[in-house]
Amino acid sequence: MSSNDRHARLNDAPPSLQRRHLLTAALSLGVAPWLLFACVPRAGAVVPVAGDSAPRQQSAGQRRKLGPFEVFPVGLGCQWHPGTARGSVVDMYHSAFDRPAAVRLIRRAVDRGITLIDTAEVYGPFLSEDIVGEALQGIRDKVVLETKFGMDLDPKTGQRLGGLNSRPEHIRQVVEAQLRRLKTDRIDILIQHRVDPQVPIEDVAGAVKDLIAEGKVLHFGLSEPGTQTIRRAHAVLPLAVIQNEYSMLWRGPEAQVLPICEELGIGFVCWSPLGMGFLTGSVTADTRFETSPEMDFRAVVPRFAPEALAANMALVNVVKTWAQRKNATPAQLALAWLLAQRPWIVPIPGTTQVAHMEENIGATAISFTPDELQQLNAAVSAVSIRGERLPPAVLRMSGVDTPPKH
Repeated sequence: MSSNDRHARLNDAPPSLQRRHLLTAALSLGVAPWLLFACVPRAGAVVPVAGDSAPRQQSAGQRRKLGPFEVFPVGLGCQWHPGTARGSVVDMYHSAFDRPAAVRLIRRAVDRGITLIDTAEVYGPFLSEDIVGEALQGIRDKVVLETKFGMDLDPKTGQRLGGLNSRPEHIRQVVEAQLRRLKTDRIDILIQHRVDPQVPIEDVAGAVKDLIAEGKVLHFGLSEPGTQTIRRAHAVLPLAVIQNEYSMLWRGPEAQVLPICEELGIGFVCWSPLGMGFLTGSVTADTRFETSPEMDFRAVVPRFAPEALAANMALVNVVKTWAQRKNATPAQLALAWLLAQRPWIVPIPGTTQVAHMEENIGATAISFTPDELQQLNAAVSAVSIRGERLPPAVLRMSGVDTPPKH
């Protein structure tokens, strides 16, 4: 079940949210990162901001910097594929709804103030982009839209051909199809889904740079890259975001990736910010995950194996204790913890429930004193997590660096 799709709905709706700023189009190249965005803004979209990205004290409800953009602190991840039942749409965690409900969820999220919508061609494949494109008709300029390329798919059928494909000619073909599915004239942030070890990152960045020059893409990002690949890509084309898994359950980015983002002024987007639903309190030590008729991805994730799951419940206890202390739900507490780490971090929890999307927004009302944050960080660090975060075949695609450009 997706993110926090099994915990209780809040009785109180989140506070009213501010309206959107304007979004700029950046088409000039070869200048300092923040000068890339000094163009005329589109009406109704989000205005970029300049300045450094050093951590500072701020309210969780304040806007977040993702490279050139300012966005609402919590985004929405749209990762869906067709279910076995006719007309059904399912997520990675055995939660289902239908296409009209998915469209309503996205539109409600934008209405409630969410400005970052994330998806990818491989989600479906193609289905999620198609749903997002339908949902954003008439409200496209209110959001920062990011989607991803890099998996090897048949461009017509969506058949998974196995492996990765970031050849420049393939990137162009993918983006043309994405623009049609998303029913838009530009992709705000185009993200390489996983680093292709067969294609130098300079060639990938160069292909995206050409698309930016044509106005089809505005900015570039990477997901789960190696650290040297981040620096090499950024030298060719300034990166707007890095998108990695990050949560109380997986704190790997803290060692190297977050410091690089801070140094280079790159925003950070967290996928699986609720630990695949673990941090919502909906999973117990006795939970076993479905393999049919719909596969729950957690059934093949080592940290959710029975022995590891029982040991990892210590972290859930920390989250529940602090959620009660802050008068919040566990999901809100886990998201607020992420927001407290850096002012340029944006989590993108996914859900199939409007109530849970609105609950996630409520995390922006939670703040920590410096002493509280120190105590909470210490409590989280004291829990030793058992089990790898992903199956071996998937994990091997993270932290990859490409061959040098000759």
